[in-house]
Amino acid sequence: MQRYIVGGAVRDALLGLPVQDRDYVVVGATCEDMLAAGFTQVGQDFPVFIHPLTHEEYALARKERKTAPGYHGFVFDTDITVTLAQDLLRRDITINAMAYALDDIGTPVGPLIDPYGGQSDIAQKIFRHISPAFSEDPVRILRVARFAARFHEFSIAPETDLLMQHMVQDGQTDTLVAERTWQELARGLMEQHPERMLAVLHRCGALARIVPELDTRWLSLSDDVLAGGGEDSGCVRNLRAAAQQQAPLPVRFAVLMQSLDMRQQSASDKEMQTVNAGVILKNSLMQLDAVCVRLRVPNVCWHLARIVMREYVNIIQAPLRSPAQLLDTLDACDIWRKQERFEDIIFACTLIQGHVAARSDFAVELKHAYQAASQVNTQHIATQCAVAAAIPLAIREARVAAITAARIK
Repeated sequence: MQRYIVGGAVRDALLGLPVQDRDYVVVGATCEDMLAAGFTQVGQDFPVFIHPLTHEEYALARKERKTAPGYHGFVFDTDITVTLAQDLLRRDITINAMAYALDDIGTPVGPLIDPYGGQSDIAQKIFRHISPAFSEDPVRILRVARFAARFHEFSIAPETDLLMQHMVQDGQTDTLVAERTWQELARGLMEQHPERMLAVLHRCGALARIVPELDTRWLSLSDDVLAGGGEDSGCVRNLRAAAQQQAPLPVRFAVLMQSLDMRQQSASDKEMQTVNAGVILKNSLMQLDAVCVRLRVPNVCWHLARIVMREYVNIIQAPLRSPAQLLDTLDACDIWRKQERFEDIIFACTLIQGHVAARSDFAVELKHAYQAASQVNTQHIATQCAVAAAIPLAIREARVAAITAARIK
């Protein structure tokens, strides 16, 4: 048998980037050979084995054949005769289809194995599909978009761009599984330029199928963003700022979803100005909920995005609000139970407001209000109330008084 390191590890090494994930392929071996060598088998769709010492995963070289729509509609062939070139051929883009042979102790040896021109495409900074089989898996559209967010100097080969458009038109993206779609979108949001992922998805038409609520925000932005521009758009600028500030995923998601808040668009729309702000907010929250339900977004991201959208106006107007209103905002953010989430709420609002650090007036005002209100001894108040029903109001009055006193100082 011959072992190889393949895919992203080889690509990143050639780009001079830190190598994090290592994928290994074994050619010329059977399951019995791997078990005899001390490997432990895992995986059911195709044979994957755990190395006895490094505990890294090694997969038998395989070919695949499309048999049904969707991500799982493949049949794999791991016969001992499958070659490395055949294994690499089934991968998505050329820069992910290179390999190095490994010696007995797992060290890369020999020349770069590059049957499909990946090294040349790295030099030209191009994402290019390897074969027409790219179109058999719609997840590859999401992967290319995610790579565009990571490698912001790369462009998509025209033939690959056209193929992705045809895949969308043929309904391929309609077969995407929600969990896998969210997984790729979340990984893309955590890259250096997440706005490029959305621009790629919009340009090929996939965004309109996956997250149509967001698609209209990118109608006039896609080409500009991919050319390195788009700073004049709030949704692009804020998303870039979130990445630059290394915001966690829930904050980045909240910043992105804030572009659904139609109240931001109503300021320059005379017809929208006549609509009740509460109705606009309700409709915006309904769009947010629809996205989160459809993509099965984790609650930690969904809830933060919802609070930010619902309370954003109250938060940024904190310096102008009364102590009672400040307490209402703190209560709405559930700060008494989840203080860490409150920090993320403030972080998201500062990014949306155009600040790069949580030192804005509204952040300072709310944090001072919280510090004052948190000094109230709620247990003591509870013991002083004759009836339990009076406790919440008594605590509220004490907290408002504490915030008022802190403001006077």
